[in-house]
This record gives sequence, structure tokens and C-alpha cells, in this order.
Amino acid sequence: MFAKLPLTALRTFEAAARLGGFKAAADELAVTAAAVSHQVKSLETWLGVQLFHRTGQGVQLSEHGEQLYRRVHAGLRDIQQSLAAFAPTADPLRLKLTTTAAFASAWLIPRLGAFHRLHPQIQVQVHTGNQVVDLHRDASIDLAIRAWFRPDPSLYQQPLFDEYFAAYALPGWRLPRAGEPLELIDAPWVTARGRPIDWQHWSQLAGCPGWLARARRHQYDDEHYAVQAAIAGHGLVLASSVLVADSLARGVLVPVRDDVRLPAAHYCAVCVPGREREQAVRAFLDWLQAARMHSDVPANHPG
Repeated sequence: MFAKLPLTALRTFEAAARLGGFKAAADELAVTAAAVSHQVKSLETWLGVQLFHRTGQGVQLSEHGEQLYRRVHAGLRDIQQSLAAFAPTADPLRLKLTTTAAFASAWLIPRLGAFHRLHPQIQVQVHTGNQVVDLHRDASIDLAIRAWFRPDPSLYQQPLFDEYFAAYALPGWRLPRAGEPLELIDAPWVTARGRPIDWQHWSQLAGCPGWLARARRHQYDDEHYAVQAAIAGHGLVLASSVLVADSLARGVLVPVRDDVRLPAAHYCAVCVPGREREQAVRAFLDWLQAARMHSDVPANHPG
């Protein structure tokens, strides 16, 4: 029914008519004035009438242009208002954030009670998942906490931690003697900056490549489960410094060869620019800043 409607041309015409010129319309639409002129000419050809009078001082709406402008402007306004009805209602005392299940479980949730005590009026909703949410398209998400290798310059960013990977085990762990099994726990860690995050790379840096030949491997498809397996005594785990911070603080895990570290991602809190000034988001960002200062996780270096 609407397949042949020249919607781009109509939107361009409306902007030029409302703003009184092709240059002003081009600035609003982030295109060139030539592109605006082309769209208007194509609409005039499609309609078979002249919509603007071209003069040395610019353009003026013709009688047909005036009639079309009133109708197109009203129609676009109705569409905009209809779409606005579906947008989430802003609540200054509600915060919806997204992060990975592993980070939420290992770092955020254990500390979230402190934020609730500090800001009991703010309701926090935590949504977890490994799928990266497009914050520009999903206005219902106020804030995201992400491990990034390449920051997105289109988002506001507050640095949190520098992540590295190291080997961890139960306190008192010792290297098994010859003939005894060496148990290593595997999880699908993401490659950072072109460097592999795996036992092969770690063992090479540690100067013990022979470990892999004698190792019995335990595979997990989630990093959180891998850390829990190490806490249960199933072997050594190659894990994120961020995700094991609380386990180290409680003494349930200890580093093995702490001098061998694989650099990884940068943890940041991110949001659409401007939302960092909203009441709930600002309060949470300030709390995150204070919480990471008291965390055992290394903070990002400035710059």
C-alpha cells in the first residue's frame, strides 16, 4: 500500500519548507544542500508540480508547496507522536543496567547492597547477557558495564579496571609430582589485542610448556563456572583478575606464578552521552568510582 511512497523526499521537503531553505534543511538532516535539492526535484517530478520558486535569494514555497507542506508536516508530527508513545518513560529514581552474568555474579552483586544502603530511593534493575546491547537503539537501558578491547567513541565512558589473566588455585596448591595428573580448567576466554588467552600461551610465558603434555583438561562453556570449579578444587584455572578479585580477598583462591600475566580488556561503565547527568545514573557512576577504589582489582591508568 505504501511501498511507492517517496518517504525520504517527503521528509527532506518538509525540513526545507519548515526551515525556509535547502542549506538549513541540509544541516538538520546531516546531508549536503545538493542532496536536499536532488530530493526536492525528484519529489516535484513524482508529483508533476513545482513545490518551490527558485530565486536569487533562495527558495520560496509555491502554492502547491504550501498545501503539501501543511499535510506532510501534520502527518510526520502524528507519526512522531505515535512513536513517542512507545518510548520508555524516564524515571529519575530507576536505573536499568546491563552487564555479563560473570561480572554481575563475581563483582557487582556482592557489592550492590552498599549502593542500596547509600541510595535506598533508587531502584536498580540488573540485566545480564553476553550479547552487547546497542545503547543508542535501546533507550530502556541506562548504563552498561563492559569489558572492552576497542572503546566506542560514540558512548560516554567511565574507566573501571584493567583486566589481566593469571593462574589461580586453592590455597596450599602444589605442582603434582611426575606421574601425578595435572588438572587444568578451561573456559572460552576472548582474545585480546591479538594475544591468545589460553593455557598454551600462559605455559610458554611461565617457562613450563611441558605442563600441557601431562595435563588433564576440564572444559566449561562459561567463565563463572570455570572459577567455581577451581574453588571446588578441580584444578588450576586461567581466569580474569576482575572475576576472581573477591575469591582472592576471601582467601578461597590464590595466584599461581603471579608474575605471569596475560593482558586483556578494559572494564568501563558506558552510556549514551548526556545520560551520565541523570540523577540515578550519576549516583551509580559515583558509587562505582568509590567502589573500585576500594576493590582489589587494579584500576585503569589515566589515559
